[in-house]
Amino acid sequence: MDPFVPNYVKARKSGTLATKITRAKQRLEACTLCPRQCGVNRLKGETGVCNTGAKGLVSGFSPHFGEEPFFVGDNGSGAIFITFCNLGCRFCQNFAISHKGEGRKTTPEKLAAMMLALERAGCHNINLVTPTHVVPWILEALDIAAAKGLYLPLIYNSSGYDSVETLKLLDGVVDIYLPDFKFWEKEPARRFCNAPDYPEIAQLALKEMHNQVGDLKISPMGTAISGMALRHLVLPFDLAGTEKVMGFIRDHVSPNMAVNIMSQYRPCFCARQFPELSRAITTEEFRRAVKIASDMGLALVS
Repeated sequence: MDPFVPNYVKARKSGTLATKITRAKQRLEACTLCPRQCGVNRLKGETGVCNTGAKGLVSGFSPHFGEEPFFVGDNGSGAIFITFCNLGCRFCQNFAISHKGEGRKTTPEKLAAMMLALERAGCHNINLVTPTHVVPWILEALDIAAAKGLYLPLIYNSSGYDSVETLKLLDGVVDIYLPDFKFWEKEPARRFCNAPDYPEIAQLALKEMHNQVGDLKISPMGTAISGMALRHLVLPFDLAGTEKVMGFIRDHVSPNMAVNIMSQYRPCFCARQFPELSRAITTEEFRRAVKIASDMGLALVS
């Protein structure tokens, strides 16, 4: 295996990172960063669905041990929790961050300092949680951090509600994509996230992500250094459409995809406003979802 070099380090050295920063900032003038296409001028402090203007907010950062084993390793994943979210699930378990805005405004310089602190703490990667709406700010921070020696794999940990155009700005920057695929059908996505286009957007986004980084690659030390893994949260009454989602992944993204079938759904935030979301999933629902993915030959992880 060739020695690992983070994509953002190579992009900075070649000069492409600086170009990407400029192009990403331009998209904030009438914001088209995400599929919401709000069109607000975030550079002047205007806000759209993501409630974020010119500067992003961070809820917190620390070594995180609740991720998949190949991200956690011995010392944890270097998680940075970005405040707010462009999708806004009504059942979000992190609603204090994603909906209520728990966090502090943070400059790219401060974000770079967080990344470097996580590296000094021994984390195996930098894990950007819900980064979709702050891509320009992240690119700036990477430029600063890389100049000061940051050399960890970069994880883009998103809801899957990402525009292909913005993902192309991340091509050659991100090392690992870790998206969700939440819904196969439009109606649940509309009711629970006000995003009826989610299934179509997620399909395009996941294909673009995999085209950029390929299947997951693990270092001799047992931690992920590049590639893609998928998360799929099982919902009551199969509202997520697990069989269709897994079939799409196998047939149109990669039959070797590392997939985490997630069992932790419970009614949070506004979930009890929807009768079908007002209970946790059953053991049988979870086992069925795992069997579907396993029978399709996907690489199950937890």
